Amino acid sequence: MNSYIRLKSVIAFTGGGTGGHIYPGLAVAAALRDICGCDIVWLGSKNKIDRSIVEAAGIKFEEISSGKLRRYFSLRNFTDIFRIIAGFFASLLILKRRRPSLLFSKGGFVSVPPVVAAFMLRIPVYTHESDFSPGLATKINAHLADKIFIAYKQTASYLSRKFLNKVIQSGNPVRPEFYAANPEKGRSFLQIPPGEKILLVLGGSQGAAEINNLVENSLAGLTKNFFVVHQTGGGGELNTDKTIQPRYIRLSYIKDEMPDILAAAALVLGRAGAGTVWECAATGRPMVLVPLSGSATRGDQIENAKFFEERGAARMLVRPDAAQLLETLNDLAGNEGQLTAMAAASAQIGTTRGAPVIAEHIVERILEK
Repeated sequence: MNSYIRLKSVIAFTGGGTGGHIYPGLAVAAALRDICGCDIVWLGSKNKIDRSIVEAAGIKFEEISSGKLRRYFSLRNFTDIFRIIAGFFASLLILKRRRPSLLFSKGGFVSVPPVVAAFMLRIPVYTHESDFSPGLATKINAHLADKIFIAYKQTASYLSRKFLNKVIQSGNPVRPEFYAANPEKGRSFLQIPPGEKILLVLGGSQGAAEINNLVENSLAGLTKNFFVVHQTGGGGELNTDKTIQPRYIRLSYIKDEMPDILAAAALVLGRAGAGTVWECAATGRPMVLVPLSGSATRGDQIENAKFFEERGAARMLVRPDAAQLLETLNDLAGNEGQLTAMAAASAQIGTTRGAPVIAEHIVERILEK
């Protein structure tokens, strides 16, 4: 499907809670705008960051209540039931008013009420899972979805066999800016001259205390071989205020400049969230991944990191100390051949572009009606 199609349809999107659920959805929305003239509306949580990110992309945002789906005992599970119910009725009213031709879910706990509401209204539902193994929201949404898009072929094995006829491997949607990233622009923004080997540290928009502490405790050693650019996480603040020390820049949050800064990096240190690893792949960046682990996670980041490590695009360190991290990073700094091979392996994974694949399937479904 290469030609532009003018459609009067409305397409609803839902998802949120983290940038990892929003930015891939925005990538699909951008791909849709490239091939059709449909209107897009986003059903999301009352999180101000979610709204600001979506509206900055020029998409209408409809706010709904949401409650988190937890796999463990918590008193908040009881109160969140009422938020989920409220979110369902709000979604029902919004979808009745907007009358979308299809609902696309990018996952996260906020997506479940709109998916249930869409199913009740007989609106087709497409959903996408970014991680190697499906999260709880995807497992619930899969029962009601017409199509289930997955990033990794192996993800299908985690789903019930009765869903396999719905499954399409698409890769992960990544915003087009990452495929067109310019490393020179990244260096210019950071004011780092050519020849400096950049280590980009990513803790995610909300920060990662483990990674921040590791970098703080090994900074003197890191800056001997790298110019360190450290996104610390701004606690929700969207800004790029720079704090500069010798061979070290700390930014609370990187927004529009992220693709170019990522392209300028010789190596990326970060968590193994689906968004991080696939944006690195889109720009062909080698990675050292410190996945979130322990009782607070279902192990999805370890699975993501293992996939990239097994294909030669990353090294994985689970709960490293500062000495282990420093040894690994400095070893790679002195091995250009290894960095080049890792970059090539990363770029190979990044050749799978999920956003256009999903967008074309959405348009095909609308044209069938």
